[in-house]
Amino acid sequence: MGLMTGKKGVVVGVANDHSLAWYIAEMLHKEGAEIAFNYLPGEKMERRVRKLAEPIGAKLILPCDVSKDEDVERFMGEVHQAYDKIDFLVHAVAFANRDCLTNRFWETRREDFKQAMDISCYSLVSLCQKGFNMFREGASVLTLSYLGSVKFVPGYNVMGVCKAALESTVRYLAADMGDLRRVRVNAISAGPCRTLSSAGIGGFDKILEHYPTKSPLRRNIESDEVGKSGLYLCSDLSSGVTGEIHYVDAGYNMVGW
Repeated sequence: MGLMTGKKGVVVGVANDHSLAWYIAEMLHKEGAEIAFNYLPGEKMERRVRKLAEPIGAKLILPCDVSKDEDVERFMGEVHQAYDKIDFLVHAVAFANRDCLTNRFWETRREDFKQAMDISCYSLVSLCQKGFNMFREGASVLTLSYLGSVKFVPGYNVMGVCKAALESTVRYLAADMGDLRRVRVNAISAGPCRTLSSAGIGGFDKILEHYPTKSPLRRNIESDEVGKSGLYLCSDLSSGVTGEIHYVDAGYNMVGW
């Protein structure tokens, strides 16, 4: 019997086998969870996600563009038909126009700002809205953040602002959903890992080089360490934890020199 045996849930935002969402999904699956996945509509993304999800027995691999209410409603509706109740939701979606990450922050255009905030932050609210009646009491919602939400990180720009909003969203959702259905809402703030998202951040290689010089563990993290923390926060091991931003960054966030 695994930690997640008999539990069902949703992982939104897997792009490839380097995605932190995928490492979390793998850990959940190994412990017995049944998982529904989405993919951004399009043959290329569908192939990528199916290649990963089908070998672990995923029964639901469905298109969903989280920037469209009708997509989210249809996706969560199909999950509801298949599972009735869910025990966890992992949200790992973020996007900003490349110009927003290469230009200076003050040059961010209004439409780019709105798009980044919509996809990177509001999508969590939308998924919780459309899935609210499915959450089993004590269920877990988990999202992914980064230190750029609370500190200036060169090249992170508008995404830092979006992650700050996302972390605030975690707290407000935790208060509301805990009161109404005892659902827990948390975030993992992960150290730098090579993912599709990180490829868009200017100077990312320098960040990878810098972390081991300052972090207390004197190293970068491994992606599977995010997966293990995701398992903890999605499982009953963290039944008393909500509204938290859980750092998995070899301690880098607490260094002040």
